[in-house]
Amino acid sequence: MQFNWRAISGPALTAMTALIAILADHRLAAVPNPAPLFICIVAFAASLSGLASGMASAAIAVACSALFFLNHRATPGYDTSDLVRLAMLAVTAIGTAAITGLLRKRLMDAFALERRQYAIAERLSAALDQVDIGIVLLNTDTRAEFINRAFRDYFSLSDAKADSKPPFIALMYHGRDNGAYEMPEEELSAFIAERTEMMRVGDSTPIDINLTNGKVLRFACTALPDGGRMLSYTPVTDLVRHTDDPADTSYYQSLRGGGDRGLTRHLRAAE
Repeated sequence: MQFNWRAISGPALTAMTALIAILADHRLAAVPNPAPLFICIVAFAASLSGLASGMASAAIAVACSALFFLNHRATPGYDTSDLVRLAMLAVTAIGTAAITGLLRKRLMDAFALERRQYAIAERLSAALDQVDIGIVLLNTDTRAEFINRAFRDYFSLSDAKADSKPPFIALMYHGRDNGAYEMPEEELSAFIAERTEMMRVGDSTPIDINLTNGKVLRFACTALPDGGRMLSYTPVTDLVRHTDDPADTSYYQSLRGGGDRGLTRHLRAAE
């Protein structure tokens, strides 16, 4: 038991309450049995500082109650009823201290575990923000619980919208509305419906998504044990563009703003 204000507050309050009760009983008027008040103090001590403080408070409560009953009669001493009440107080106080102390320990252990898990989640989130693979974690309601930095950059998704836990379909419509997908407008509805169905059934078949900025992302969906989904968007621009028709060089350069030496080099290699 650590000797700090939490540890000593329960025993000190028990002793002070017993002293006040004994003095008031002797000097002012007859005081009722303070045992119920002692039990409350024992529970308070155990919840505030743990089992050791609760047990110390229980021991002080029993000892002080014995002094209280000793001179509470016309003739000093104890009768059978006093001993029974002391025994009941001892059992109740010890039981209260044990139960409350153990509950506090379980609660503190749960808080410590939650803090560790939160710290791990924070580190994992920071690590996923450093990779160039777009990652989205969906819960069982298909809402985005986590969207990493790469995905936000690929689809120009604002932090406010990403942190609002948007549903998957809202992310698809966001990409459509800001013109992220490199495909005819009349094909977008079918594309969104296909992607949504793949996500819903947990189809892990990868598909390539062409973006209007010239990048190519390989989309894959992974079903998670809790019923959620992990969506990954891996950049495969160099791999895919390397196999493109060299005759389309001007077209791809126009998508990238022109003058992309790296792209030209890959297309020449394909020739």
